[in-house]
Amino acid sequence: MELHLIRHPRPAVAPGTCYGRTDLPLLEPPHQLAAALRRLLPPDFALYASPLQRARLLAEALGAPSIEGRLQEIDFGEWEGRSFEAIGNAIDAWAEDPLGFRAPGGESPREMAARVMAAFAEIRDRHAAGPVVIVAHGGPLRVIAGELLGIAPERWLGLDFDCGALSTLRVERWGATLRCFNRHPTGA
Repeated sequence: MELHLIRHPRPAVAPGTCYGRTDLPLLEPPHQLAAALRRLLPPDFALYASPLQRARLLAEALGAPSIEGRLQEIDFGEWEGRSFEAIGNAIDAWAEDPLGFRAPGGESPREMAARVMAAFAEIRDRHAAGPVVIVAHGGPLRVIAGELLGIAPERWLGLDFDCGALSTLRVERWGATLRCFNRHPTGA
């Protein structure tokens, strides 16, 4: 499988705001970025996207995506839409247990990873031999790439996917090879 991972374009959100599952609009229409990305992708591919508009709108500009709810970003619960400054010292508990911590009313990174990998397993089973494009969010893309590359979950934050960038992996039965990471298309 040739797997293309694309993080959504930049959302319209104030700097320093905690957001995950919040359905934020885009700063700019996705059509120009989609046209530039299209030049980097194979002519035909299976296309999957998170239902959140910041990913879905780019995927729709690329083609006719299958919307997969399990590809949504982590749910930060009561922290959604709040500034990190307002969250204050409560964020220290997350730093102490980065995979197991759950914001009040939200989900833990470990829970998010389980749902994302369940979705990816189904996608991989359906398209084992063909190219696949997934348009999603930083968290889910870290999970997929980290798992495929054999990176320990504690190190997934080191996979910092840029907004609007393409990363490609070649996925074989024996493992995966990273072909490119955070490739920004020209003309976007």
